[in-house]
Amino acid sequence: MTETASVRPLPVSEVSSWDFEADVVVIGYGIAGVCAAIEARNAGADVLVLERTGGWGGAAAMSGGFVYLGGGTALQQALGFEDTAEEMEKFLLAALGPGVDKAKIHDYCQGSVEHFDWLVAQGVPFKEEFWGEPGYEPPADQGLMYSGGENAAPFNAIAVPAPRGHLAWTRDKKLGEKGGGYMLMEPLAQRAEKLGVRHEYDVRLRRLVVDEAGRVVGVAATRYGKPVHVRAARGVVLATGSFAYNHEMVERYAPKILGRPAATVEEHDGIGIRVAQALGAELAHMDATEVALIVDPQLVARGILVNGRGQRFITEDTYAGRMGQAVLQDQQNQAYLIIDEVALEEALETESAMSFLRTPPKWVAETVAELETEMGLPEQTLQATIELYNRHAAEGKDPLLHKKPEWVKPIGTPLGAYDLRGYTGGFTLGGLRTDLDSRVLHVSGEPIPGLYAAGRVTSGICAGGYASGCSLGDGSFFGRRAGVSAAADK
Repeated sequence: MTETASVRPLPVSEVSSWDFEADVVVIGYGIAGVCAAIEARNAGADVLVLERTGGWGGAAAMSGGFVYLGGGTALQQALGFEDTAEEMEKFLLAALGPGVDKAKIHDYCQGSVEHFDWLVAQGVPFKEEFWGEPGYEPPADQGLMYSGGENAAPFNAIAVPAPRGHLAWTRDKKLGEKGGGYMLMEPLAQRAEKLGVRHEYDVRLRRLVVDEAGRVVGVAATRYGKPVHVRAARGVVLATGSFAYNHEMVERYAPKILGRPAATVEEHDGIGIRVAQALGAELAHMDATEVALIVDPQLVARGILVNGRGQRFITEDTYAGRMGQAVLQDQQNQAYLIIDEVALEEALETESAMSFLRTPPKWVAETVAELETEMGLPEQTLQATIELYNRHAAEGKDPLLHKKPEWVKPIGTPLGAYDLRGYTGGFTLGGLRTDLDSRVLHVSGEPIPGLYAAGRVTSGICAGGYASGCSLGDGSFFGRRAGVSAAADK
């Protein structure tokens, strides 16, 4: 980790010459950066993007590619789903807390339909096909699915459910290599190039350059170890990603995911947060994380999840990320999946993008009592859990956790158990506090002149919870805002 002194702002008086100049300088060429660049260029600004790797993409291009959108998008309507911004807002307020930025969520929901239309106008394709099975993402190129547990308890009683996971049409899908994230980024990067957005690759941000009044007027960077100074006549947009790969910052702010980063890239080292902190920027929700439970949801929905005491603790048909949060944050990373032979065989016959996770159970037994002993659980704990579950499941009910009837079936024998202890990984959600115009806020509450940010370098619409698509959603949405705001800052 870089020494603290090295991220302190560089006085403009110490810059003897500029290597590059632009009206708006964007740091990072992922989803937030490319959307900021497009909108700044559309607003008439000369735009330069600095990217530390050898090309565009970032974590967005490696992701599943969900953009969380709703309110009645053209895709939702084409597939027969009704939705409103108000119902979307109800869900997000309940699912992404506690401590959500209500103003950001309201703004995001009200602008969701327009944002979908904007993405389509930039050339992002969405296939008019719905995927309704449990999963992290569709197994093929379907364009819409439930991606946050909207149709599961307790949220289906809080807001009218609607699928809001919008996925860019993916040709020749290859999980972790070329998926929805790549297909989302490619047309946006191509649009930026057509608009005349300039870029410089292999450039690493080191410090922000400020004038005598404290305004950000450029950046100090390095390329292959050599200093690079870039002047920004109107503003600098930080789109540098999270701090999930900065082990020191994770240990300080979000220690429960230490050593288990997932769904991110090594370039997410928190540098954007740190250079802004050096200017007095305020942070928000630095302890917030998204946590994935690394197991095929097709298996989980057909079984029951129990903790280290053999007790159920969450409905098994909900969003897999919510399960992961519950396991890591509330159950000390202790979880087991119990499933009988019939349900296991049924799950193995289904399509799933996570089919590579389908391994045999760790323990198998002819009776629940045997399985309980094999797992090392206290006597009668698992037996009592399954007896209670089966008693109600015989009538298709789950009064304890309210799993949907379609997934509620008695657990028979023989049966098995998957050991999911430690099978969680995640990324950070906290970062710089920004306003609705994507201006970075000082600890005083006032905007830092000339400095904007979007994406996982900021604290966006998520605080304590998550839904798949929120990172690409608020990153692209408020990335656009950052570009517009920076271009107008003269």
